[in-house]
Amino acid sequence: MDLKLEVIDIPIADGTNVIIGKSHFIKTVEDLYEALVTSCPSIRFGIAFCEASGKRLIRRDGNDEELTELAVNACKKIAAGHVFVIYLRGGWPINVLNAIKNVQEVVSIEAATANPLKVIVADLGEQRALLGVADGFTPLGVEEKDDIEERKEFLRKIGYKR
Repeated sequence: MDLKLEVIDIPIADGTNVIIGKSHFIKTVEDLYEALVTSCPSIRFGIAFCEASGKRLIRRDGNDEELTELAVNACKKIAAGHVFVIYLRGGWPINVLNAIKNVQEVVSIEAATANPLKVIVADLGEQRALLGVADGFTPLGVEEKDDIEERKEFLRKIGYKR
């Protein structure tokens, strides 16, 4: 078994986010598409899914060609069966995560971020497994009173709290 660390490209400058998860069925791509457009119709996205049996293709869909290509490229790097990758713009993971989690065949969400992201993959020859993710960076300390106020103000400024 070889452990591999794969960097997942995220165009940070334009507000792109990525969601990585595990699922278990070929209809994942279509069901994720429907979940995304019905939960946040203005969102732009691309989806890719690593099929684990049969033709073993990377299935894809989306309403944005560039984001779909990014998702396909991430799936090529991960190359582990039943893994899906969603790139999105014009919304945030928080806008769509519950809809994604409620898709019948979704097993887990491993990452939802715009931070630098690396995935840890075990290469077993004919099989690969997504073992985990490294999202962002390590903490530099514990928030103090000023940091708490800054966090609360920020959430109100962007409209997530009243």
